[in-house]
Amino acid sequence: MKKFLAYFLYTLLLGAIACACSDDLDIHQSYSFDLISMPVQKKIAEGETAEIRCQLVKEGDYAQAKFFIRYFQPDGVGELRLDDGTIFKPNDLYPLDKMTFRLYYTSYCTEQQSIDVYIEDNFGQMVQRTYSWQSDKVIDENESE
Repeated sequence: MKKFLAYFLYTLLLGAIACACSDDLDIHQSYSFDLISMPVQKKIAEGETAEIRCQLVKEGDYAQAKFFIRYFQPDGVGELRLDDGTIFKPNDLYPLDKMTFRLYYTSYCTEQQSIDVYIEDNFGQMVQRTYSWQSDKVIDENESE
């Protein structure tokens, strides 16, 4: 009886080990990410440039992951450029090679302005951030007379 019980336990143990092993490797390629930025000024005057300091924070690291940036401007008129001098056109997709970068928004109007910045990866994930500014209209002394 002891021999039978020992063989039975060994068989159960081997069966559990065989079922626990799998030939499928769980390779994780798509990691979630987020875009964080330092606080941004609240007012902007026409012709003034606001700096947006950004960092892409990834949950994990996969060497084949590629990131892209685009923007849309629902309110106001202005220009957005990357710290390397690339001037963005609204809704065009641009490669993002750095995880820490700066965006520079230059105002071309005296109205309230906002931009939506989208960061996408090559796995279809997307993060969106909105930045907005109130007009800091400079009053000309000749206008007040």
